[in-house]
Amino acid sequence: MRSMISLLSGVGLVLTGFAFAYSAETESNLKLEANGSGDQMNVIYILADDHRYDVMGFLDHPFVQTPVMDSMAEKGVYFKNAFVTTSLCSPSRASILTGQYMHQHGVVDNNNLARPGTVFFPQYLQQVGYQTAFIGKWHMGGHSDDPRPGFDHWVSFKGQGHYNPPEKSLWTLNVNGKSVPQEGYITDELTDYAVNWLKEERDDSKPFCMYLSHKAVHGMFYPAERHAGRYKDEKMPVPSTMANTDENYAGKPMWLKNQRNSWHGVDFAYHQDTNIEEHYQLYCEALLAVDESIGRVWSYVKEAGLEDNTLIIYMGDNGFQWGEHGLIDKRTAYEASMRVPMLAYCPSKFPAGTVVDEVVANIDIAPTILAAAGLKSPPQMDGRSFLGMVAGEEETEKWRDYLLYEYYWEWNFPHTPTTFAIRGDRYKFIQYHGIWDTDELYDLQNDPDEKENLVNKPEHKELVRDLRIRLHELLATTGGDQVPFGRKMGSGANLRNREGSNAADFPEDVFPE
Repeated sequence: MRSMISLLSGVGLVLTGFAFAYSAETESNLKLEANGSGDQMNVIYILADDHRYDVMGFLDHPFVQTPVMDSMAEKGVYFKNAFVTTSLCSPSRASILTGQYMHQHGVVDNNNLARPGTVFFPQYLQQVGYQTAFIGKWHMGGHSDDPRPGFDHWVSFKGQGHYNPPEKSLWTLNVNGKSVPQEGYITDELTDYAVNWLKEERDDSKPFCMYLSHKAVHGMFYPAERHAGRYKDEKMPVPSTMANTDENYAGKPMWLKNQRNSWHGVDFAYHQDTNIEEHYQLYCEALLAVDESIGRVWSYVKEAGLEDNTLIIYMGDNGFQWGEHGLIDKRTAYEASMRVPMLAYCPSKFPAGTVVDEVVANIDIAPTILAAAGLKSPPQMDGRSFLGMVAGEEETEKWRDYLLYEYYWEWNFPHTPTTFAIRGDRYKFIQYHGIWDTDELYDLQNDPDEKENLVNKPEHKELVRDLRIRLHELLATTGGDQVPFGRKMGSGANLRNREGSNAADFPEDVFPE
């Protein structure tokens, strides 16, 4: 394998020695009303880390090969506009498991635990006879691999985990409370555990829900040995907004240009002399094992004759910016950050080749899986089931007009401000909190690359006013109009490169005529 820059898996403090607190009252309120469908479908939910929305072969990527994902899109459902409500690992994963916005479940960064009393959707499934399994990356607060509520079978690891077992230490997995050595490449090993549970360990008299959560393709990027070097001669698609030009930063927030020369910027990525193109090649190579993993699980479902009564969903937990606006990584409310790949397969429910244009999100996963189990959603969930909408049983115009996005400033990566946004079919409005800067408005229909900030255009004054009101209403009605914050432990990754780009100037709009 080509050499890679060795980096710490995180800059922030890792919490240890905590206990999980779930109230006794929670356990007595896990029974949900039936939705009348009579369904008790099996569910397989497969999650990748940081897989951006357009890195799939069927979307005409210049070189990436994803034959299994391509087949899922051809034979199942492709969600063209799938998003996360917070583009950060732990908050996004908590939203998937709870059906709630970040301000509801309280996992506001990669350090915080879920609040006491938080309920994960598999806990509801257990109450109606489901056998449940979690296999893979949990990464939701603290540095623990202990089994969490809602799962009968548990395979996980601490923190970010490792693609390969470290040479000088015994890296272990937690398998149902026991420490077991990691023996090989993590994507393959997690898939082995998943297929083995499906074949050998589950009770085939019960409906099941398996949650397979991959480490890949989180940085730093290490492909499987069999895939290393496959894309070494391929060129990264360079976004038009990557160049450090006056045109690209005209009308943009100052923080955006300043982030260019930072840990999450192309001028000083990871605080090293980083070859972005090599990172991208390795990222795409690491994705190959994820595609194969989906194929192995799907093949078992077919061989076992479970296709007609099994819902398979594949999704990314966050997007990833590869040079857009001079940035790498995620966190922002720009499309490459908050938009994710999402596919589903269920021949008894979904016609082959279905393309869903409506905006769906990670908060919709839990309600959808509950609906597949014949259950109504509990009142605390912010998302809604898309099962009926995709099956053609629900009118799409009654679906969703705007989706809320939120991100809270983190001390360990202080480059991105607290961000609130609403994203509709055409317009996206982004509002920043606690920073002296400009907000943003984009016409996604005419400007999909988010090049021209329209927020100060006279002709959009009323639209901006209306979207500000709508944004506040969305936050206020769900309890998100107060910004929580965690304890600051240090200065974080706040370095700049002396040879990198200069700081931004104040925009012209702040100067009186």
